[in-house]
Amino acid sequence: MRKFYLFFSALFFSLMILSCTKKDEKPHISIRDKVYNHQTELHSVYKLKDVKIVMLGNSITQGVNWNELLSYDKIANRGISRDITSKFLLRLDNIISISPKYCFIMGGINDLYDDIPVETVFANYSKIVNRLIDNNIIPVIQSTLFVSPQWKRHIEKNEEVAKLNSLLKKLALEKDLIYLNVNSVLSDGYALIDEYTTDGVHLNAEGYKLWGAALEKIIFELDL
Repeated sequence: MRKFYLFFSALFFSLMILSCTKKDEKPHISIRDKVYNHQTELHSVYKLKDVKIVMLGNSITQGVNWNELLSYDKIANRGISRDITSKFLLRLDNIISISPKYCFIMGGINDLYDDIPVETVFANYSKIVNRLIDNNIIPVIQSTLFVSPQWKRHIEKNEEVAKLNSLLKKLALEKDLIYLNVNSVLSDGYALIDEYTTDGVHLNAEGYKLWGAALEKIIFELDL
């Protein structure tokens, strides 16, 4: 009897300790979420005037000053490092609130490296496009960039990128939107050219220069 008493007493105190520990533990916040929360909080307090274009994307979009690159002072950069398309959706209010005329979208590579199916990424893209249109903002769909051969699983993931871009191009056609194939100037048709990247995914100055030149043509045609 004494053994049972000691056993259940030990079990009781163990459960009490575990319960207290769980109660006091802070929820784990990933680096991705910390970056996302910090940037979205900043976006909500920025005081912007007369924004014509929003650049929506991940770290590839975030990595350059678009106003300086394009010599055009009416662009808001809404790229967030590590971001995925489902999170693009969650922060559209911060874009809609500043009433741009156009939103240039590029994303998807982080989704694909998280092994999110192409169909899911495309479904997110479609929701983003439709919500922007519903709020009188014209989307411009940019191709998801290939990665270079120096990046892990590049063959597998570039095949997925190509599949996603095919769907995005079709979406742009159906919605009568501009589709900008950035890969046409930054890739060899199958992979990002190493000459234009710092690590196989992110662009260097020369890469941004070429992307910027392609954007300048569109901006000129849009007469902004």
